[in-house]
Amino acid sequence: TSQQPSAVIRRKHKPANNMAMNAIRLCGDMCRLAAIVVLMRRLETARNAQGISLKTHQLYLLVCLARYTDLVTTFYSWYNSVMKVAFILLHCRVIYLIQWDGSISSSYDRDLDDFPDFKCLVLPAAALAAGIQMGTGSASGYGPIIQTQELVWMFSIVLESVSIVPQLHILRKYRVIENLTGNYVFLLGVYRGLYGFNWVYRSYHEPGYRHHYAVYFFGAVQTLLYLDFFYCWLRSKREGSELSYGGEGDADYYDRDVNELRNHDNSLLLMGGEDDSNADCDVRRRGATASNNTEGTA
Repeated sequence: TSQQPSAVIRRKHKPANNMAMNAIRLCGDMCRLAAIVVLMRRLETARNAQGISLKTHQLYLLVCLARYTDLVTTFYSWYNSVMKVAFILLHCRVIYLIQWDGSISSSYDRDLDDFPDFKCLVLPAAALAAGIQMGTGSASGYGPIIQTQELVWMFSIVLESVSIVPQLHILRKYRVIENLTGNYVFLLGVYRGLYGFNWVYRSYHEPGYRHHYAVYFFGAVQTLLYLDFFYCWLRSKREGSELSYGGEGDADYYDRDVNELRNHDNSLLLMGGEDDSNADCDVRRRGATASNNTEGTA
């Protein structure tokens, strides 16, 4: 079977009302929206960006800008346009909070958010997207605008599959993950899983929408990246224990407001407390303390 063209080309020749809405797609969109809202609530309430990867949201913004180029060329539906604009603006808002908003930006730890995203994610994604387009010839016979849209669309598919890597990388460095950050990552993973099913569903039920195996592959890659986090998250909920991802991190939340975003059984979305004598107020990075002690005795 020959390789089919991407959504850009398929939709170019399809009436807007054929872009089927189904329950799987709707649930996926709502999980994605909820994930970003949970993260913004966590940032704006605690006024702290510890444990959050700025690089992941920069990558997601790049994914949105690359995938949604059709916003300026084709109108499909109000739902489609509003959701696309909303996701772009929400990622911009998160980036602003972490990078430029006063106390939040001052708490962002660049030393922990150190995954080499451009070299290890962006450049390989661009190379793979170009290789896939040349190998399949999916945009051959179309004008330069469609060919460019096809290329950046495939780039967004490849890049999104690994955009969560910097966030997972930083979470492994923490001894315990507070509740809202854990829920935010979990919801992102559910969104991707649902969208994988949505692509398959549309291939069988939406006229003109056929299997796109490159999309399936990169969707599966992204879902697999979440599997061990899903296991840790579900285990913490089942056992009522603190969420730990990887079990090797030694960093702690040193700000009281962030620490109080979880309670003793990691089940409630605590938004603050009134007991200023809480012993967790003085928590500091255990790894940094150990390092300083070692240097002092050397």
